[in-house]
Amino acid sequence: MKILLNKTLQKYRKKSGTSTKTDSFVHSLNVNRMAKTQVFTTVKSLQNHLSEVAKNRTVGFVPTMGALHAGHVSLVEASAEQCDFTVVSIFVNPTQFNNASDLEKYPRNFEKDIALLEATTETIVFAPTVEEIYPEGHQPATMKLGRVAEIMEGEFRPGHFDGVVEVVYRFLEIVQPTHTFFGEKDLQQLSIIKRMAKEFDLSVEVVGCQTHRLEGGLAASSRNERLTEDQKGKALILFQSLDRVRKEKEQYSPREAREKVKEWFQDSELELEYIEFVDATTFEDVTEWTSNTHGCIAAFAGEVRLLDNISMT
Repeated sequence: MKILLNKTLQKYRKKSGTSTKTDSFVHSLNVNRMAKTQVFTTVKSLQNHLSEVAKNRTVGFVPTMGALHAGHVSLVEASAEQCDFTVVSIFVNPTQFNNASDLEKYPRNFEKDIALLEATTETIVFAPTVEEIYPEGHQPATMKLGRVAEIMEGEFRPGHFDGVVEVVYRFLEIVQPTHTFFGEKDLQQLSIIKRMAKEFDLSVEVVGCQTHRLEGGLAASSRNERLTEDQKGKALILFQSLDRVRKEKEQYSPREAREKVKEWFQDSELELEYIEFVDATTFEDVTEWTSNTHGCIAAFAGEVRLLDNISMT
């Protein structure tokens, strides 16, 4: 993870810094008194604003990498329902990508993201540069992640969760929210963030929110923007396979169900990366179905990597 950061950080800092066009857009938005969204690009300006308006109030934080979609909207709405103020970060974090090509291809459309938030509810947007988040001399937060970071996403994206811990801790340090909201689609990530908050004794409630699904069951994801309509239809096999196992699980053991899913994917154009049935707390493989069993899956539709999980109850 650090190798990628060291090699690409300077290059990415230049590319991720707010452009003249974006700076102009942010300025026009912030001077428009009718706008429901205020945008801040520096730590100091955000913290000054929060100290003025949110003192002794509840603050919800929704971390995103942009390319916002209905799933993000559901997190923002959950925050708005529970908290007095909602802060949404838009920051493509280079330290959680183990593949430089994946980082470069990640979709970015800042103005579209702001328009979506404007149509949703009042929000405070924090859209920093890499230099703001990782200034010279920055020391990352680290923790022993154990098995949860060694299987599934941890196995196929080495270093990914180290980058997640680093950036989320940094954002929580900056925003100081009372609540932070994460989607259950990224089950391992949610588990790690809850552990991080406990290990570092952070005074924030980590709220897991139900996966938002599109028609047919496809999990909402920023990566869906890179799919063709045909691929979106074929990608339904991720949810459909898990849902079929859930409905038919009395016919199979977890091990047999894993082999069944592999068989079903042989007739699909998607390339299965992994299918696992694990305890959602310990992330140990299960040998029999329990109320805490989750099915977790990842597959490629062309060059686009997709993942999903559902409870088997």
